Amino acid sequence: MLIFPAIDLKDGQVVRLYKGSFDTVHRVAESPVETARTFCAAGARYLHMVDLDGAKDGTRKNAAIVQAVADVGLNIELGGGIRSMADLEAVFALGVWRAVIGSAAVSDPDFVREAVRKYGPERIAVGIDAKDGLVRTAGWVENAGLDYLEFAKQMESIGVKYIIFTDIDTDGMLSGPSFGRLEALQKAVACSITASGGVSSNEDLRKLRDLGLYAAIVGKAWYAGHVDLAQAVREGGPQ
Repeated sequence: MLIFPAIDLKDGQVVRLYKGSFDTVHRVAESPVETARTFCAAGARYLHMVDLDGAKDGTRKNAAIVQAVADVGLNIELGGGIRSMADLEAVFALGVWRAVIGSAAVSDPDFVREAVRKYGPERIAVGIDAKDGLVRTAGWVENAGLDYLEFAKQMESIGVKYIIFTDIDTDGMLSGPSFGRLEALQKAVACSITASGGVSSNEDLRKLRDLGLYAAIVGKAWYAGHVDLAQAVREGGPQ
């Protein structure tokens, strides 16, 4: 299982939120580039980045920072405000390895289909963010009224191979991942599933690995000192 440490960017700073609420934003590290270097030194080969400014209002004000982090040498998957082919072209030009399409996958499935066709399924992931099993969009503010499993099946049917699933109720809470919903998703589609939200310990990561997931994202648990990243990378297997 691949391990993706996480950097969430807002106004150029490394921040975290509780349950996705922008009212709870707080800085957790001094420098995005130095944070990425620390991840690299622990053996990580991948990095999950979220441009929260992009997710909330579609701006790409953190582009220079994304590019600087990409220069560290990690494989970066980036989400947040990617809503058009022009957005994809812009983020790939920054050195991003894989783009994560979130809200736009709900409102414009044809965009996802075109993205997969142009860039290939390896470079496109769809982020499914759900609360009580229902998909949320626009920085988790809007309820799309879609069951997360049905939406995953729809994405699989148009060529998506990679799904990043976030259970909003667990995000940033250090309460453990939503194992039941992840297991149901793993059974519902043949896509490679990345678990996001709720990881609180290395033991949680071992349980996710044992579910047979493709990857897990580690955010707050590392910043709070609850996860040994080097150990997580070793126990995840070949990266």
